[in-house]
Amino acid sequence: MTEEKNARKIEPPPAGSETETLMGSLDRQRSTFAWKTAGLDAGALAATVGASTITLGGLLKHLASVEDIYFAWRLKGQDPGSPWNTVDWDNDPDWAWRTAAEDSPEELYALWSGAVERSRQRLGDALDDGGLEMLLPPVDGEVGSLRRMLIDLVEEYARHVGHADLIRESVDGLVGEDPPAGFPDPAAGVR
Repeated sequence: MTEEKNARKIEPPPAGSETETLMGSLDRQRSTFAWKTAGLDAGALAATVGASTITLGGLLKHLASVEDIYFAWRLKGQDPGSPWNTVDWDNDPDWAWRTAAEDSPEELYALWSGAVERSRQRLGDALDDGGLEMLLPPVDGEVGSLRRMLIDLVEEYARHVGHADLIRESVDGLVGEDPPAGFPDPAAGVR
């Protein structure tokens, strides 16, 4: 059997509900991102491609911030917790990208996976409380829905999975669209 046939796709159901489709799409992006950043040392997490300063470590920290900020502050107007609530984002908007090289691989992986776990719980609670139509606290004077926030997250991940594809290939030649069979499913336990 080829590696392609052994691949396990995580994706939305072919004929699922809107909620199942959005959650499946987000989890597919999370799964691919987890695979593209998995098992690397500090040097590999700090690698760049061409003129870009984007690193896999920076992507891990950035997407951890996106998960916690979206699913705490943007969803419910709640404090996203440390370290995000200690950053002066107005004066240092690239803080997550800039400081990722100061963190160990273990810290970066734990930061991202912890943020995803908290996001899944918060999303489940929000779906129970109001579903996709739930209106969120205003951002820059605009009120959006949970549906729109999930679409924004799928777009955010898709963009950064593309970055991770290029960087990871340059690090060790890893290519492909789907994690191989046996790769841990980051979507386990999702409702």
